[in-house]
Amino acid sequence: MTWDFVEANPFSDSTGNWMGQLGFPAESIESAPITAVQGEVRQQDASKTKHTNGFHMIATDPPYYDNIGYADLADFFYVWLRRTLSRVYPDLFSTLLSPKSEELIATPYRFEGDKEKAREFFEAGLRNVFMELRDASPNGYPFTLYYAFKQTEERPSQVEKNSRGFFASTGWETMLQSLVETAWCITGTWPLRTEFERGLKRRVNALASSIVLACRPRPNDAPMTTRRDFIKVLKQELPKALRNLQQGNIAPVDLAQSAIGPGMAVFSSYSKVLEAEGTRMTVRSALALINQVMDEYLAEQEGEYDADTRWALAWFEQFGVNEGPFGVAETLSKAKNTAVDALAKAGILLSKAGRVRLLRREEFSDDWDPTI
Repeated sequence: MTWDFVEANPFSDSTGNWMGQLGFPAESIESAPITAVQGEVRQQDASKTKHTNGFHMIATDPPYYDNIGYADLADFFYVWLRRTLSRVYPDLFSTLLSPKSEELIATPYRFEGDKEKAREFFEAGLRNVFMELRDASPNGYPFTLYYAFKQTEERPSQVEKNSRGFFASTGWETMLQSLVETAWCITGTWPLRTEFERGLKRRVNALASSIVLACRPRPNDAPMTTRRDFIKVLKQELPKALRNLQQGNIAPVDLAQSAIGPGMAVFSSYSKVLEAEGTRMTVRSALALINQVMDEYLAEQEGEYDADTRWALAWFEQFGVNEGPFGVAETLSKAKNTAVDALAKAGILLSKAGRVRLLRREEFSDDWDPTI
């Protein structure tokens, strides 16, 4: 990891000077609402904690599959904090290194290099957390979930590629699948600009957006439906939602991501969507259908295109062959169920130093084959 330095000159005229460091926290405290309710902070395993008292509001930022090993990174600081603070917080610093066995990330080395066991551990833990939160969810308030990570997925098998036509998105898909399986209804997805392009972030592939999902508990008596009826309802509901989004003058990259919400709202409102052969439809298949219906509405001729092509069309609509921020490209890739790394490997774009652009016609190699 490359650290962005936070040290500032205390005698400068910039915002990082001595008075600024004192003034900003004071202003923050001043503007905080005064309440008689006392807050409580606990360090617990979220997948095993019983929330018997319930909550007024639930908002969380889950771990991002295998992207960041927080516990491993924490050890860099933990060993020194333990020397100075172990007597002040004996419970927090009771171990020689930060606890790792219960950390909810898909880290193969903790399972003797077995990626499948790491994936199963992550998925089971995520389902347990969502189930516990559903049991404690208050009536009338949505559960909000923030999500932002970069996708580096691999191409699927040739059979899967031919039958589905898009890339798997492990972290994003796993989270949506876990929500659906634990009886949450995803009522909306919305991109939030959470990052500023400053300092090192101008030169690296930093994300531009976090995605916030609004969820509500699915009724216990929610009906089942078939693939055919799901598509029928999707074609009725999604165009209305898209018209509302377009009236808000949303950019194409954000429109694609935001449209997942109304589409998943239809899918997750059912207890089960059955495929033609009787099996349960997966989130991956549902996302493909949502994208297809959205593309049919936005441009009828695009409906049969694969995920990479739909990404390229949406990107071209906003940026042409000019450069754009990596974070915007990554947000769009999640909506289209592909990944920026995969698009670069496919030979249709250039991703470098935090900027992305489509290759111009003359930049394609003579032997480039779009079917590979």
